Amino acid sequence: MIIGILSQKGGVGKSTISINLAATLASRGKRVLLIDADPQGSAMAWSSAREGDPLFPVIGMAKPTLHKDLPEVARDYDHVIIDGAPRVNDLGRAAIIASDLVVIPVQPSPYDVWAAAETVQLVREAQQFKPNLKAVFVINRKIANTAIGRDVVGALGQFDDVPVLATALTQRVVYAESAGAGLSVAEAAPGSEGAREVERLADEIVGVVS
Repeated sequence: MIIGILSQKGGVGKSTISINLAATLASRGKRVLLIDADPQGSAMAWSSAREGDPLFPVIGMAKPTLHKDLPEVARDYDHVIIDGAPRVNDLGRAAIIASDLVVIPVQPSPYDVWAAAETVQLVREAQQFKPNLKAVFVINRKIANTAIGRDVVGALGQFDDVPVLATALTQRVVYAESAGAGLSVAEAAPGSEGAREVERLADEIVGVVS
């Protein structure tokens, strides 16, 4: 299964979700590969910051031929996670075409909802060539017990072909702290609510395509 974490807006937490999803699936005994398809190289930087043994390999493939090159690389893995590039360009399109499931992170902000429309449009275009391609939204950096967190779910309802996952990732310091040390949330704070919500998110994502 190839899962693309993609948005046409930067700073929505694509790398955070990609890394922690990959770590969670690897902890379940799955063979996982993380593809860094963002020229900024955040996932590669996270891997370089890590001092312990790698949880999974991280490969940089920020090129518009990703959809052609990835199948050969991916065949030895159970799950491939693509940390995609922002902006509508050839890199974003290639990552979408390469994916079986596109996960679109959205923060509780009107700017993110507007940007989501561009990503959904790219997915719809790709579905003309790849009808089995699926897409879902995940709310990221949600501020607990606020109206704006609920409002963003309602605003995303306009995209009736792209469901919103029930699991949202809450704004937590542990996500940034763990990333700086080259760790997953589950490693930095095992048993924390952050680790548990990532587990729930992984369960939902796997359930969409299984």
